[in-house]
Amino acid sequence: MNLNFKVFILILFTITCSFAQEKLLQNVYNKQTTSLNGMWKYIVDPYENGFYNYRYEPFEDQKNPSRNAFFKNAKAENKTDLLEYNFDKSDSIKVPSDWNTRKENLFYYEGTVWYKKSFDYKTDKKNNRVFVYFGASNYETDVYFNGKKLGKHIGGFTPFNFEITSLLKETDNFLVVKVDNKRKKEAVPTLNTDWWNYGGITRDVKLVEVANNFIEDYFIQLNKENKNEIIGKIALNGSDISTKEITINIPELRIEKKVISDKNGVATFTINSNKIKYWSTKNPKLYEVILNFNSYKIKDKIGFRTIKTSGHSILLNDEKIYLKGISIHEESPITGGRGNSFDDAKKLLTWAKELGCNYVRLAHYPHNENMLRLADEMGILVWEENPVYWTISWENETTYNNAKNQLSEVIQRDKNRASVIIWSMANETPTSEARNEFLKKLADFTRKEDPTRLISAALEQSDHQGNKNIRTISDEFADVVDVLSFNQYIGWYDGLPDKTETITWKITQNKPVLISEFGAGAKKDFYADKDTRWSEEYQANLYDKTIKMIDKIEQLQGFSPWILVDFRSPRRVLPEIQDGWNRKGLISEKGEKKKAFFVLKNFYDTKN
Repeated sequence: MNLNFKVFILILFTITCSFAQEKLLQNVYNKQTTSLNGMWKYIVDPYENGFYNYRYEPFEDQKNPSRNAFFKNAKAENKTDLLEYNFDKSDSIKVPSDWNTRKENLFYYEGTVWYKKSFDYKTDKKNNRVFVYFGASNYETDVYFNGKKLGKHIGGFTPFNFEITSLLKETDNFLVVKVDNKRKKEAVPTLNTDWWNYGGITRDVKLVEVANNFIEDYFIQLNKENKNEIIGKIALNGSDISTKEITINIPELRIEKKVISDKNGVATFTINSNKIKYWSTKNPKLYEVILNFNSYKIKDKIGFRTIKTSGHSILLNDEKIYLKGISIHEESPITGGRGNSFDDAKKLLTWAKELGCNYVRLAHYPHNENMLRLADEMGILVWEENPVYWTISWENETTYNNAKNQLSEVIQRDKNRASVIIWSMANETPTSEARNEFLKKLADFTRKEDPTRLISAALEQSDHQGNKNIRTISDEFADVVDVLSFNQYIGWYDGLPDKTETITWKITQNKPVLISEFGAGAKKDFYADKDTRWSEEYQANLYDKTIKMIDKIEQLQGFSPWILVDFRSPRRVLPEIQDGWNRKGLISEKGEKKKAFFVLKNFYDTKN
């Protein structure tokens, strides 16, 4: 195995372990699990009375926490007992979902909501272990099980899990979750964004039962320096994991490889094969990969491909590819609110395919895992983004560690997905020395975790040497990224559509260029002439002119216009046009395609 890859895999496993409260379990998506989805009891707690006493001291810090702490799930024991909450008599809400669109009175609510789920559970085998797994919860989440604190997670878009083996009972278990979606200046994202701040347990909650000693993690992929070599690493978890045999089986390639774990329960391997069919957008080949350890078996579907750059080109399996993309927010096209289901993902990615896309930008945060699994199956390349958005607190070390942890968690979840080719560090961040250092540290961290994928960020363009008709990228971070990406809104925020005819580009970096955003707002079924803002004609005309303008950029290797579907944003308040929606979608929130959809589709149809 290439020495650099050996070093990288060791670093990947070491770094990932160091930031999470508990190591994130790999491939929960395909594990046998017990769903805790469904109706949960909830209590809205804007003053956080269930967390603090009247002296504003956390109940959880008390030696013997008061029964007034909501995580105790207490009940009045007699008629004289004073207790001012009762989960079982409270209202119910669906999990996963956001509270904003499920409960009309919580539409604009930002604060704390407590959730409670009661359940019985019996393990399949006496010595098995059980974890509770959350796909995501926005934003700060405190988790308690049977009255005991399991831990805290910060970040609204990445998974986390806690072991509950020692606290689990066969009957009358209760899981209490405190979710707080208040925006904070030092948070990631920060106070100011352009999407709805959906609160709640927004993705699946599962119980994961595993053997006492089990396969906790693995990273399996093609060696980017040798396309006939599969490399990987497997990590065991448990009390008896030293010098154990692990089998890697890829039936379709007739591969069966046995490896022995080291004293830490870790095994690396190299497998050579000249029969591999490479994953691509035209042939998204996935192989069933089976890992066996004792009686514990785990299966995954993995595609093998390489991604790299050469000069101005992006190379998929050493062949040039033009990225025909679109940006997407994680809103449900079926029910509204935060998207989370397989059906949500299927509809969004099917629309992208109808548009002619081979690539999507998942903005501005990690999306649910269904999107990545389906992208693998459908042959769609993916840009994943860390929610470092606009005006982050660049000099705050806690903010940086938060951003790094969220990035680590999405890499950990999706590192085996062939569709993911770009990790994005940020979006539209103002340049400064502190910002440059912040993003460079994130990029360095990402390359240590995963040097097999490309790094980018949605930067901003500027005038070249004071000439407003010549645009360039003057940003120190442009020297750090593998793919130079930037947003531009000439014809919408910057002049009118005809201005695109006066603009030329001088991009000096010898790198592939992606336009990560361009676009215009349009209200579906508002028809007028092409100079009338908010009309479908204006949007279609600007798309036509913008494509002609940017297609002249020598280094251009694709773009992802803003955006596939109209989405909610409290910034967008123009009556009769926006009404709380960002109208830059090519499709309305009702699923109706606008004229600009077909302008972009026609262009993509001309590209190979």
